[in-house]
Amino acid sequence: MEKKDLDELDYKILSMVAENARLPFLEVARSCNVSGAAIHQRVQRLTELGVIKGSEFVLDPEKIGYGTCAFIGLRLRKHADENLIVTELRKIPEVVECHCTTGSYDLLVKIYALNNQHLLSVLRERIQTLEVDRVESIISFKELIRRQMSMPEK
Repeated sequence: MEKKDLDELDYKILSMVAENARLPFLEVARSCNVSGAAIHQRVQRLTELGVIKGSEFVLDPEKIGYGTCAFIGLRLRKHADENLIVTELRKIPEVVECHCTTGSYDLLVKIYALNNQHLLSVLRERIQTLEVDRVESIISFKELIRRQMSMPEK
């Protein structure tokens, strides 16, 4: 779907639900001067088109015991199968994100661990056993910015 396929109502709905996914459709409808059914249909269409990828509850890792957040740069071996490595990374519950990147690393992985010892164990026992030439970890002390994407200018 291209940006041009979205109209003004779509943008307003997306802005509102991105800010608060639990906002009742009736409240969105009132703000947009349309019916609740129209909002429901629009959200359904936007979901089917892949513009909205879903809604979720966001857990605070620290409050459920994960005190260490780290970013792991992985340089794959020359003939390593990236898809196979990503499949193996998916099996590691501590891995919450994996990005294909440019620069010094082929993959950038975000991990939550219970503590530094747990992180070391995940690195040594799960990640370094993959076909990687280089593993570099960067521990995050504190997340300073986290936000939903804002709607682009029309």
